[in-house]
Amino acid sequence: MTLIHPQAIVDPSARIAEDVEVGPWTLIGPDVEIGAGTRIASHVVIKGPTRIGEGNQIFQFATIGEDCQDKKYAGEPTRLEIGDHNVIREGCTIHRGTVQDEGITRIGSHNLLMAYAHVAHDCVMGNNIILANNAALAGHVHVGDHAILGGFTAVHQFCRIGAHVMCGAGTVVLKDIPAYVMATGNSARPHGINLEGLRRRGFDAEALGALRRAYKIIYRKGLTVDQALQELNLMAQDHPAVQLLIESLETSTRGIIR
Repeated sequence: MTLIHPQAIVDPSARIAEDVEVGPWTLIGPDVEIGAGTRIASHVVIKGPTRIGEGNQIFQFATIGEDCQDKKYAGEPTRLEIGDHNVIREGCTIHRGTVQDEGITRIGSHNLLMAYAHVAHDCVMGNNIILANNAALAGHVHVGDHAILGGFTAVHQFCRIGAHVMCGAGTVVLKDIPAYVMATGNSARPHGINLEGLRRRGFDAEALGALRRAYKIIYRKGLTVDQALQELNLMAQDHPAVQLLIESLETSTRGIIR
């Protein structure tokens, strides 16, 4: 038997695992699937088509799977997919995708979305990401694993934030941020490699040294991105950690922060 409060409103077609907790005055619509061990507080709204995995915690007043705010949206049955063991705090808003992209907003697993964070249509978030209070992702933004966006960070549509990136509070991101880079400011400027975060994740001294040298190739030698990639590809033969940096440069569509 599901642990659904009698004052919650749940569409009979919603597929909810038996041990899911649903608080009072929460609304769960049709085409919603919620995995085992998920806990949903009071006053949450979840609209479909939405799939939420196992072991997630969703706090009060979050709105998940709502129609997007893109003016081109015309009611198409686009989707939202959320992985496992995420924490979605008070007042977060997460919107479904649009047919102008792949029609799906995707959030991975083990992410923390602090209060009032916003994830717009067609965003793709990896795993182990932190969006601090009021961080906002515009449409079509991609965020790599282990990235941390400080409070009130605002990311322009279509930007890509690489894995292990650290953005300071109030950062305004208008271009792509390569993997491992720390950035802050309006607009965002690079401030070296996220060394402390990488140490905490087990990167050894050799890998950190290689990444610092790679950063200097990109930002200190006056090279174009194509010229920097030539040198980085040589480095990656001996230092595999550099490959993630290379991939973030190669997939950049808006150009990187300078």
